[in-house]
Amino acid sequence: MPYITTADGTQIYYTDQGSGQPVILSHGWPLSSDAWQVELKLLADHGYRAIAHDRRGHGRSSQPWQGNDMDTYARDLAELVEQLDLHDIVLIGHSTGGGEVVRYAAQHGVGRVAKIVTAGAVPPVMVKSESNPDGLPIEAFDAIREGVLKDRSQFYQDLSVPFFGANREGSKVSQGARDDFWRQGMLVGLKAAYDCVAAFSETDFTEDLKALDVPILLAHGDDDQIVPIADAAVKSIELVKHGELKVYAGAPHGIAGEYQEQLDADILAFLVK
Repeated sequence: MPYITTADGTQIYYTDQGSGQPVILSHGWPLSSDAWQVELKLLADHGYRAIAHDRRGHGRSSQPWQGNDMDTYARDLAELVEQLDLHDIVLIGHSTGGGEVVRYAAQHGVGRVAKIVTAGAVPPVMVKSESNPDGLPIEAFDAIREGVLKDRSQFYQDLSVPFFGANREGSKVSQGARDDFWRQGMLVGLKAAYDCVAAFSETDFTEDLKALDVPILLAHGDDDQIVPIADAAVKSIELVKHGELKVYAGAPHGIAGEYQEQLDADILAFLVK
């Protein structure tokens, strides 16, 4: 399996499929690059070089004690890009991965990044504070940490329900999709899973979004129960220079079913604009 080794000795797993303009896909918490299997094939079939990595602590990558923070995630991505010598890159990030690609593009990717797509992404900032009164209370994230520590297997099974909107009338998400969410979650090291909650909830991406000077497609379901759209994409679109907001009616946080089909079609269309 292909890996790169970062400056601090962490091994980052990645998959690399197809040829053409590089498209890097960054996954959400607590998943891995496996979450992008459909998109990897789709992009490669359409003439792109599709690359997806497992964030440190997740999937098949190393599980170091340190570095489970957004700055380090972005540096890891920068090292992957540099070691593969990638240019004219399209970045795609879901949820936590949306934060990772935004920070990478703003702080490391100038001159290398051509376009960005985020889906259900965490920017600008999730947690409630004096400067962000509309955010989610810290208690919501404390509950996630408690669930991970107490019984992460059951917690991931339970979390798959709101993640895919399985608690909504008419939901068509399969048990298989929920099982795969659990499977990927169980590959995350406990320390990484715990620390990453702060990374995705407390990191402020406001200045990163303002710094972006490339086209960005902000995709978000309006029934996202994990990253509410009003606190995320609706605010982010006001901060970026060249943004397009795409709202998916009734879509949840997890990318599956009709939402996945619509999003994938929109990604392909955005890539050729």
